[in-house]
Amino acid sequence: QVQLVESGGGSVQAGGSLRLSCAASLYSYTVYTLAWFRQAPGKEREGVASIDSSGDTEYAESVKGRFTISQDNAKKILYLQMNTLSPEDTAMYYCAARLHLRLSSPLYGSYYNTWGQGTQVTVSS
Repeated sequence: QVQLVESGGGSVQAGGSLRLSCAASLYSYTVYTLAWFRQAPGKEREGVASIDSSGDTEYAESVKGRFTISQDNAKKILYLQMNTLSPEDTAMYYCAARLHLRLSSPLYGSYYNTWGQGTQVTVSS
């Protein structure tokens, strides 16, 4: 089973950028889906972006054009580059994985069975 460890969260002013990282050692897995989710206080968990083992990506409408999900070639680290941040992006961000599947609806959290501990992102106005 893979373990996920997020890092890179922090506080930033509106308009700024952050890059989140998720250490996910996937050396022996050839089919999988990885994603970033977020949850703000009092709100439901939201799928932000996903990438699968074929390199296909999907984004929530709220982050399209601002966020970019990527993975290094060695399958070691998942990234989320976040640009033009706004206070509405403030949330705990989680990395998630589903092994052996390329999900057709990859922004639904119930399809994932492995989660990281989360990293906080706070955007001030």
